[in-house]
Amino acid sequence: MPTFDRLDTFLRDFDRLTPAQKAAFLRSVRDFADDLATGTGFRKGLRVKKMAGYREVWEMTWAPDGRATFEFGEEVKPGNAHVIWRRVGTHDIFTRP
Repeated sequence: MPTFDRLDTFLRDFDRLTPAQKAAFLRSVRDFADDLATGTGFRKGLRVKKMAGYREVWEMTWAPDGRATFEFGEEVKPGNAHVIWRRVGTHDIFTRP
């Protein structure tokens, strides 16, 4: 299974989400982690892709206006992806991903 870290910006963003938004994000993270663990690619509904203009930053969709940005870090557990969550919220996070 993948391992995760969170930047301070992510933690501040997450605290501002409503309880329903937090639940939706966490459901999507379970799917995201399952997809990483199986290694078969991400399901289409998550719309995971590299962010244009940012070399190491990726984005994921977790709701109609719910977005999260992340990057891959060095493996913590050999053979398992390590994800560093950068931001979470609406499209507004893209101004400073």
